[in-house]
Amino acid sequence: MYIKAYAKINIALNVLAKDIDGYHQLDMINLPLELHDSIEISVLPGSSDSFITCDDIEIEDTKYNLISMAIAKARELYGFKQQFTIHVYKEIPISAGLAGGSANAAAVLNAIFLLLKIKPTNEEKIALAKSIGADVPYCMFNVPARVRGIGEIIEPISIKKSYHVLVVKPQKGLSTKTVFDQADTMELENGDNEKVLEALATGNDDLLASSVHNALEKPSFLLLPEIGKIKNLLVQDGLKIVLMSGSGSSIIALDNDAKKLAKLEKKYAKLGYNTRLTRILRRK
Repeated sequence: MYIKAYAKINIALNVLAKDIDGYHQLDMINLPLELHDSIEISVLPGSSDSFITCDDIEIEDTKYNLISMAIAKARELYGFKQQFTIHVYKEIPISAGLAGGSANAAAVLNAIFLLLKIKPTNEEKIALAKSIGADVPYCMFNVPARVRGIGEIIEPISIKKSYHVLVVKPQKGLSTKTVFDQADTMELENGDNEKVLEALATGNDDLLASSVHNALEKPSFLLLPEIGKIKNLLVQDGLKIVLMSGSGSSIIALDNDAKKLAKLEKKYAKLGYNTRLTRILRRK
């Protein structure tokens, strides 16, 4: 079975208080991208273990990544004995704030449910996914949504436009833990998510440009100033809807003009950045 694991972007991210378990409560607006990893998965008869491989040498040890954790937790919950062979063809940049690892785990879970004819409810999917990682619940569904809590409260939203999206990432990445540790030492600036929702629902580009925000830009720019440099360069190039996705290190730019973004994608690729040109995923 071949499946797609779709990337996501945050076009609004507020960091709220920590809960009693030390997790940060978030209020985000997420959009899925057409950009995806491809995964080949099949049941491996007669094996005592699952085998996971990847075509990206940056992923040093696939044995202990989120896919392995997802299989282990699903096995514990549903009691299946089958093992699997899985190969991941990477296209989503790593450590970019695009939920590549979470998308892989979610896609594999959904594939296992199909292969083994397991039919969990949405609530059961979310509970399982939450135990694996904060972005995994959202990646189980891949729809435009407001996402709250630590990622488990997912409310689908309406969007009028399917923007084209340019992703520009420096060669270095940032770990989510490092960014949140830095954030805990700073006073963050949250934005107005209601304005972002209004802009998306009405297709108001000017309102969207003035209201997109990411509270984690402040600590991420401090840890890796090159991220802030990329954002400033994209704004200087005339793009208006520009911000960092997730905890970085990618900067995203949304626009209606695919040709303009294609020219800029070539420009930033020549400058040595990791770039992708994609668009918002719209499901029929």
